[in-house]
Amino acid sequence: MAPVLDHLVIDVRDRMAEGAAAMRALGFQLTPMGRHSLGSANHLMMFGQDYLELLGTDVPGGALRPDIASYPVGLNGLVFKTEDADALSPRLVAQGVPALPSTAFHRPVEGGEARFKTVRLDRAAAFDGRIYWCQHITPEHVWRPEWLVHPNGALSVARVLLAARDPERQAAMFRRMFGAAPVAVAADGRVTLDCGPVTVEVAPQALVAAELGTAAPDPAGRGDHMALVALRVRDLSATAALLRGNGITAAGGRGLLRVPAAQAMNTTIDFSG
Repeated sequence: MAPVLDHLVIDVRDRMAEGAAAMRALGFQLTPMGRHSLGSANHLMMFGQDYLELLGTDVPGGALRPDIASYPVGLNGLVFKTEDADALSPRLVAQGVPALPSTAFHRPVEGGEARFKTVRLDRAAAFDGRIYWCQHITPEHVWRPEWLVHPNGALSVARVLLAARDPERQAAMFRRMFGAAPVAVAADGRVTLDCGPVTVEVAPQALVAAELGTAAPDPAGRGDHMALVALRVRDLSATAALLRGNGITAAGGRGLLRVPAAQAMNTTIDFSG
């Protein structure tokens, strides 16, 4: 089962309006507010094959869905694609992966209803965040052409970076999930999961701290945590101009722009050409 990224989740808790404003300032087009049958709300930032999701509640001070209530604001969800959630769960369990039974839910959209099935891992299985798989029953209500164009020129996810005390622990879980072929370990301890056009990287915490410096997110009590998402853009110079115009401070160099987590809901974001 080859790993294919579906989307990444940025938890915003009860700060949905603030999160949406922050992402618009970064040049993203957001989908209209969605309200899940599970009791959560979201906005999406859609790309050709994957997307980012702001997840929380649209009620300031309101109760959060139990499975996300303990997570702080920030990048917390790593989501893979599946075409058959019902079959996936028992197959993962047989491979030694602590997968939960599939869950079906939906949310209304203009002109119809977006329906999904997900398979989540037991929260003790990996890093201090969530790993799960998503089956899109109605992808036509998620990937709409009018939602794929962003003022910042964002096209797709390129890289996901996690900080871990023991990257090999996560590597072992990836091997049980996907087999050994897409998993590699570098001499410096970095683990990479090859997801085709996307690289998921798990690095020792010290290496992540050295790379990100003051742009790093606040762990907010988490040990192993997702720290950064890198996005491909159509024209990096145009992206830089938009960010400057919106008052966003982004550090440039090596063909990328880095937005510190303090300006992006506790999520470090790289834009690359």
